[in-house]
Amino acid sequence: MDVLEISGKTVDEAVQKALSQLGVTRDQVRITIIHEGKAGGFLGLGAEEARIKVEPISPEKEKMGEILEVAKDTLETLVKLMDIEGTVVIDTYPDETGEQANAPIGFNIEGDDLGILIGRRGQTLASLQYIVRLITGHKTDTWVPIVIDAEGYKQRRIEALQSLAERMADNVKLKGTAFTLEPMPAYERRIIHMTLADDPSVFTESIGDGESRKVVIRPKQAGNGKPRTAPLHENNGRSNYSNGRPGGYNNNRSNYTRKPY
Repeated sequence: MDVLEISGKTVDEAVQKALSQLGVTRDQVRITIIHEGKAGGFLGLGAEEARIKVEPISPEKEKMGEILEVAKDTLETLVKLMDIEGTVVIDTYPDETGEQANAPIGFNIEGDDLGILIGRRGQTLASLQYIVRLITGHKTDTWVPIVIDAEGYKQRRIEALQSLAERMADNVKLKGTAFTLEPMPAYERRIIHMTLADDPSVFTESIGDGESRKVVIRPKQAGNGKPRTAPLHENNGRSNYSNGRPGGYNNNRSNYTRKPY
């Protein structure tokens, strides 16, 4: 996470806005007061907002070693309690929070027939990841992004989403009409946005609320030839993931196949 500057009517208000925006607690960041603000006179004239700088507190290397060990032991215990035969291996994965290129801690569970651990569209795996993060954070009093995969499912999913985004973008360019993908979690929507961020002919935006939130791919040229203005979306960065070709769709609703995962 980069350094963030944020303002508010008071220092306390600015702090609360920063913590809410970043989704962290007070002990996870370092706060520097740039300007304490000033109350205004009659009718608030001359008032100045408080401004602060917020930056993450990075755990020391020794602490990271402890966190890694706790997270690995926690995951191995949970897998065993689920009566699943699998080996937990340390691996590298993209950071799902979007704060940095790679998550500081990543695990891949290796074994045979781990479909039950992955669940429908990775839902069981996502729940397992959430539980490991909570337990690890509670035991170490430190929160760091932890990514958990099984049989390389997430990497294949990334490649499938990238391929889907490219195919649907080609379809939008050909027909000149928008295409709406099925609802996706924030992490998967971000992959779609990142994959098409540099495409000169289309732009993406997210619509809907909660679990119904989905990505719409739109042409940058309207039917009358006037250019559309691309709105902001979850992530305007470049994709660092490799391009793949698995996945499929049916008519105007994306329908990811189980193959090869």
